Amino acid sequence: SSGINAEYGQGVTKEIVEAGDSSCPVRKGSNVTVHCVGSLTSGMKKFWSTKDPGQQPFTFRAGVGQVIAGWDEGCMTMCKGERAKISMSGDKGYGPNGFQAWGIPPNAGLTFELTIIDIKHEQ
Repeated sequence: SSGINAEYGQGVTKEIVEAGDSSCPVRKGSNVTVHCVGSLTSGMKKFWSTKDPGQQPFTFRAGVGQVIAGWDEGCMTMCKGERAKISMSGDKGYGPNGFQAWGIPPNAGLTFELTIIDIKHEQ
């Protein structure tokens, strides 16, 4: 089962804002660099942006649990240059603990606008 839908669990949706280069997809274990704006789905209150002063693009390894589940599931369907809105239920975000440092309450739904800047595949 290698179809795109196989990457989605319950509670994660993706809306492509700008298509990317389909010849350069994210793969499990890829080092992915993104620009990101994160908001609470309810009221769309922004809690993080890599474009804010003093911030920089964020790099993580895809598909290996380094980031919240909704990010992993959404990113695994993306390509270099793609910009997409990924929305997730609280259990795919920070769960029952929330993330108080960023003002994210327990079980909050989250929406991230992600732009994939670079993908480096493991050799």
